[in-house]
Amino acid sequence: MVTLLQWGIFHLIIAGMLAIDLGLFQRKAHAPSLKEAAGWSVTWITAAAIFGLYVHFGFGNASSVDFATAYVIEKSLSVDNLFVFAVIFRYFHVEFQYQHKVLFWGILGAIITRGTFILAGVALVETFNWMLYIFGAILVYSGISLARHHGEPRDPDKGLVVRLARRFLPMTTSFQEGKFFGKNEGKTVVTPLFLTLLAIEATDIAFAIDSVPAVLVITTDLFIVYTSNIFAILGLRALYFLLIGALLRLRYLYIGLAVLLTYLGAKVFVSSLVKIPTPTSLLVVAAILSVAVIASILKTAKKPQA
Repeated sequence: MVTLLQWGIFHLIIAGMLAIDLGLFQRKAHAPSLKEAAGWSVTWITAAAIFGLYVHFGFGNASSVDFATAYVIEKSLSVDNLFVFAVIFRYFHVEFQYQHKVLFWGILGAIITRGTFILAGVALVETFNWMLYIFGAILVYSGISLARHHGEPRDPDKGLVVRLARRFLPMTTSFQEGKFFGKNEGKTVVTPLFLTLLAIEATDIAFAIDSVPAVLVITTDLFIVYTSNIFAILGLRALYFLLIGALLRLRYLYIGLAVLLTYLGAKVFVSSLVKIPTPTSLLVVAAILSVAVIASILKTAKKPQA
């Protein structure tokens, strides 16, 4: 049983790391260097690993394996978000130096929305066990949809949130030196940077429909599901600046993610006949992603140089 003290300590640690990130390293808008992005990526991954050890010694080996599997799944699925983030930034012409700010506040919003989704998902599964089959169907559908429609152009302006913002909020086309809100003839207006933030938040909500059920298939332990999601999300910002160039070359990654979603969905439907242990699922997930990455690297290496 997880105590309120344990929940509190976890959130204090996360809040402290975010405060250090925002207050110490991000007081001035800038484009993070590869060294800085790598440092924060290692920091967040190390923090997740240390927390995994805490789960192991505090809750047992089974819980730590659940945490590791959920973390890898969430981290892998979140990588696909990075492609969409890049498209959104390019669409709204957001300069590189302001992208970190958007991602920081976008991830804070994602913590709230993911937490809400997770609480609702766990409650539904614990109340109605058959909801797992609904989640399984969602995952299979999402996997097939990702395989069929990945790479199709997306217009952020067609999203409901952005359309409503353009209709009802006073706007300016000026970025106002990287601010979300500015002044125009004495009136408060929203900048394109704020629109970008709204598009990022809306995108994360859409992705949560896939990622939260994917983790619930592994475990319905609220503490494990929530903490693994939070650690995976918090490392996304640094990962974006570290790997965005390389990610564009991982042309088969989406196929791996599609297979991953389909596998997790199918796992639900065969569970009544064949029980797949979580360590086995962790190996399967690692194998799927490894094949996708290696195939992408080999394809890129074979591409003739210009």
